[in-house]
Amino acid sequence: MDAVEARNLCKSFGPVTAVDDVSITIPKGGIFGFLGPNGAGKTTTIRMITGVLIPDAGSVRILGTDVHAEPLTAKLKMGVIPENGTVYSDLTAEQNILLAAKFYGMDKDNRVQRAGEILDRLGLTERRNDYVRTFSKGMRQRISVACAIVHSPQVLILDEPTTGLDVYSRRLVIDTIRHMNREGSTVLLTTHNIEEANTLCSMISVINRGRIVATGSPENLKKTFDTSRYIEISFGQPVEPGLFSAPGIIRAELWGDKWRIYTDDPDQAVKYLASISEREHLTIISIATSTPTLEEAFVRLTAGV
Repeated sequence: MDAVEARNLCKSFGPVTAVDDVSITIPKGGIFGFLGPNGAGKTTTIRMITGVLIPDAGSVRILGTDVHAEPLTAKLKMGVIPENGTVYSDLTAEQNILLAAKFYGMDKDNRVQRAGEILDRLGLTERRNDYVRTFSKGMRQRISVACAIVHSPQVLILDEPTTGLDVYSRRLVIDTIRHMNREGSTVLLTTHNIEEANTLCSMISVINRGRIVATGSPENLKKTFDTSRYIEISFGQPVEPGLFSAPGIIRAELWGDKWRIYTDDPDQAVKYLASISEREHLTIISIATSTPTLEEAFVRLTAGV
């Protein structure tokens, strides 16, 4: 049984199709990233998966439970952080967490114990009795995370959980996501932060204009567009571009004080550069071979390349 199974989801708002035949399957135990540019359909998809929006077509199951046929049962299996968080400003940090725990049916002793553990993990123990209205954005988001994980959900769904956070809050949120995953929660998160997705996620789907355009591990998505690589090299003397004419070298471009040499055979190109440097008595100041990045794959996927 998969943790999340969304099949053929569709959603339109008037003449605008926001989500068009989107399917996502997330096995138990992983951290799944959902990437896409603004307006691509990420949040609409998340809202359908969590039962906030009813799809025009398609179905969603959380650990085998149909979200729209049995919403209460499904939601008890989930912890959700929506795009802008959900905390009560006129309650204290601890009161927010205790209230969320009560909604999830936890008994009083467990509520109090769990709230204390989470406040400590998120660095908020000293602010437990302070009203949330006095908190910074980062602290408020930490309380949103606390409320979502208080019942140790089997599936944790986070919509842009680190957007706009300070460095300290972002680190605490990411560490908590990893901790929950180690404790057994399957995680689905949307993010604009490509590096965050690269380091956190075992699998990623990219959505663009309402449709899934790619699904795979970060490394496999990078390799999708790894048809040419480049070498950056700088010399101690000026060189002419004609020096880089050789089999296997596609083109050479000057970037500041470095030459970027595009090639489909980096090893052979490095040997060639070393040989011409010796022949022409050139001093190599620096040389580095590029590696494909998830950001490059994302840009090309969402640009329709």
